[in-house]
Amino acid sequence: MAPLWRGTLVGLSAAAASFLALQWLGRTSGSTAVERRAPMPGDELVPRPNVGATHAVTLPAPPGRVWPWLVQVGWHRGGWYTPRWVDSLLFPDNWPSTARILEEFQTLHVGDFVPDGAPDTECGFIVRDIEPGNRLLLESTTHLPLSWRQKGLAQLDWTWSFLLVPVEDGRSTRLVFRWRAKTRPWWLTIGAHLLIIPADFVMSRGMFRGLHRRVATAEFVHPTTLSG
Repeated sequence: MAPLWRGTLVGLSAAAASFLALQWLGRTSGSTAVERRAPMPGDELVPRPNVGATHAVTLPAPPGRVWPWLVQVGWHRGGWYTPRWVDSLLFPDNWPSTARILEEFQTLHVGDFVPDGAPDTECGFIVRDIEPGNRLLLESTTHLPLSWRQKGLAQLDWTWSFLLVPVEDGRSTRLVFRWRAKTRPWWLTIGAHLLIIPADFVMSRGMFRGLHRRVATAEFVHPTTLSG
């Protein structure tokens, strides 16, 4: 019996360690302690979040080259630059993330709607703050099933804040991404910790890699070649 118990304990310990690692990465991937402590645009919109994360990456281009990719994000706009297998698995109606600058999506203003799902879902973000080349702040209360929202079963107030900081004498960009969420009831909060945090590690890491590839590419190619 002893070997069986030891094997069970080893398996449980490994599972617990993996879960904790995903929780940590899902909250902090790429960011420094200073970046996680620093205030970000939009913190005041969700002052006491139930759940949140701060991620960061250094991109090999100045903010002026990164911004055109960032400003065009959204469903059936530029996409989110996540790997195509992720989009196909989780969001099959999404188009592939674009591999070129889309002139028709280069202008955003406070109050504009950035869709994050098909029109019948009414899912998307409202632009709360924007400064080209510096920051983009989005807020959503629509990232739950429409029926839940209509019946008042649950509530999610979610902010996505992107900050572009020039580094290396302006040759590169430190992109800091923070999201904060206020959730209710309790089961949605628990679900956010158990599911969204680990999933966000995959999604944010994929988005950063996609952005890195695009801003580092001298010549833009067709989306079917570079998507994801």
